[in-house]
Amino acid sequence: MTTERLSKFLAHSGIASRRKCEKIVTSGRVKVNGLTITDPAHPVDRTRDMVAIDNTAVRPPAASCYVALYKPPGYLSDLADAQGKDRALARQLIRLQAPLFPVGRLDYTSEGLMIFTNDGAFANLVTHPRYEVEKEYHLKLSGALTEEELKAAVMGLSLDKGQVYRFKTIAPLNYRGSAPPPSARPPEPPHSTHFNKAERNTWYRVIVTEGRYHHLRKVADALSHKVMRLRRVRIDGITLGDLRPGEWRHIEPEKIRRFFSQQAPSRTGGAGRVTG
Repeated sequence: MTTERLSKFLAHSGIASRRKCEKIVTSGRVKVNGLTITDPAHPVDRTRDMVAIDNTAVRPPAASCYVALYKPPGYLSDLADAQGKDRALARQLIRLQAPLFPVGRLDYTSEGLMIFTNDGAFANLVTHPRYEVEKEYHLKLSGALTEEELKAAVMGLSLDKGQVYRFKTIAPLNYRGSAPPPSARPPEPPHSTHFNKAERNTWYRVIVTEGRYHHLRKVADALSHKVMRLRRVRIDGITLGDLRPGEWRHIEPEKIRRFFSQQAPSRTGGAGRVTG
């Protein structure tokens, strides 16, 4: 008899990431063979045990599915509107019947790349801070950051009761106008960080390896600059590419295999990143 952790079974069944599945279990929503289980480590044999969430049976998907979506502004990342306002959901833009869940999230007013999947192990690798997966954004701020502000954003700012928020890198983009083209591979930013002080708004290319709530917005607010627009263009080697708002595509299996293989060293202390 082969068993696995209950939370792992739920994640592999496409319910959510492993960390979120652990919370679902501890909340008392899960039953195994009719008994409520609150221990995420409870052993489960998928060939014999009956698992249910909110009295609905859980069945592992036939195959893993990975989707890249360009979430437009004004769509929720979550699978339901927790505030009960019946706002539009990003998941509704993907015309697939598979039980997909979001890998991480984007704010309601933000836009850009989101990944949906039914693979909890993949979602855990992408979202867990231990693995330091790069997320790249194009960020439009009011005004322009000074040299000191740029350094502070990278060195880190103590916010939220001492938690340090930082960017891995930040550099200006050469774009002018209301928005950069929807490409995940912008021109290399100039090495100089001097700006025209008369320019009202400035675009930046920001890379982070953490996924804290309102991460970029909190740093910008701490530096007294308003976020005018925020677009995610890359998660590791998976890019927005030429997707337009509301469009989606299947992610190539080769990119998923490369992601798993190159993230494997990071589980033992190394670092991995898919490129290309």
